[in-house]
Parts: sequence; C-alpha cells; structure tokens
Amino acid sequence: MSEIIRLKNISKIYEIGKIKVPALKDVDLIIEQGEYVAIMGPSGSGKSTLMNIIGCLDTPTTGNYHLAGEEVNNMTDNELADVRNRRIGFVFQTFNLLPRADAYHNVELPLIYAGMSRAKRREQTNEALSRVGLAERMKHKPNELSGGQRQRVAVARALVNRPSLLLADEPTGNLDSRTSYEIMQLFHELHQNGNTIVLVTHEEDIAAYAHRVVRLFDGNISSDKRQEPRTGMNGGFAAKPEENGEAA
Repeated sequence: MSEIIRLKNISKIYEIGKIKVPALKDVDLIIEQGEYVAIMGPSGSGKSTLMNIIGCLDTPTTGNYHLAGEEVNNMTDNELADVRNRRIGFVFQTFNLLPRADAYHNVELPLIYAGMSRAKRREQTNEALSRVGLAERMKHKPNELSGGQRQRVAVARALVNRPSLLLADEPTGNLDSRTSYEIMQLFHELHQNGNTIVLVTHEEDIAAYAHRVVRLFDGNISSDKRQEPRTGMNGGFAAKPEENGEAA
C-alpha cells in the first residue's frame, strides 16, 4: 500500500493573549491508502486539532504534512481549499446540511464549487446517493428525513467528489444506538470498497469498527494499535442518554 497521510514532527500551539497553549507536540503518524483508523482521546487531548490538520482545515505550527505525496503545510488558503475539494470528504456530527435544499442538491453542492458540468454532476450525485442507499429519497429535504438518513446524505456529499480520504468527526454523536450501528455498517461497506477512512470518536463502540486505533493524550500519541474490527452488533451498543428509537 502507498502512504496517503504522513505527519512528521507536527506541533500546534495556540496563542491566547500572551499564553501559549500546545495542542499537539511533535506528532509522527503515517496512514496508508485503504486503512480504517479511529483517533481517540479525552477532551483536550488534541484529537480535533489533529483531525483539522489532516483535513487541511488548520495548519501546524511546526512540522511537515504530506497528503497523497503533496506537501500541504506551506500551501496558501486557496491551495488548501483546492486540496480539500479534490482529495478529502468530510462527515460531521451535526450533518451540516442546507435545510431548504433536498438531498440531491445538498450532495451536488461540492461539484458545483468544483465547476463540474451539469451532466457529470448528475452522474456523480446519483452514484453517491445510491452508494448510501438513498436513491429513492433524493428529493426529500433534511426535515423530511430521519437522523440516520440525514447522516447518509452527509456521507454521500463527502463521497461525491470521489475523494482519496474520508474524514469523519464524531459521525454518530447525534444518533441513537441502533442508527449508529447502521451508519457504522455503511462505513464498513465503504472501507470494503476501497475508501480510506479516518474518524474521530470518544466512543469505544464506534472505534471498535476501525482496523487501527490511535490514542492521544496531552498532545502526544499515547498508543497506536491494530485490532480485529467489529463487523456486526456483537452484543449491541451501549444505550445513549438521548436514545429515541430513530431509524436510519
């Protein structure tokens, strides 16, 4: 396999007034094409900062980052935006869908920004919605969809540009346990089909689906272990306080 992510001596320091707060400290990390990696850690461990740097949403204070062979840490904002659009698909906890647009147009939006022709946009949007099992719901708006279906739309939007990397930040955080399972089954299928997936989660049940778990503590990688991934319910998820029986 070839490397898709190479982080070398990555540090990130935030300045709050005269106070310097280190979020990451000389982090080294390599992720290969086709891997499925979970990033875990307590609040303040640096996992969100690490995800933002991997996703080209933030830049390191020091160190080098190569994404699919491209050195990105010295790129301009416009160059970073181009890399995000070409190479990375994002899935967020809060879905981030346009409420007045239907599923089709929410998924199509990145292709419009990319300047793609209407015919090509139609082809890739239909393909992405089909991959997440929502071809029959593409004309529904977010408020006409369940939480699980809204997250599937968000996954389809992340996939529509056919990115080399899929980043998911707490992708089941707003979902009940049954719907979380169905979304994680979808991620499993995407990985089986060749997608590289990196997800941030604080839930052991969710990290259990990954093939590798990287744990952060105080801005450092405290452990990096491969594991046999979960592929089914295996006893089920622990019930969440907001359990509401919502179906995907």
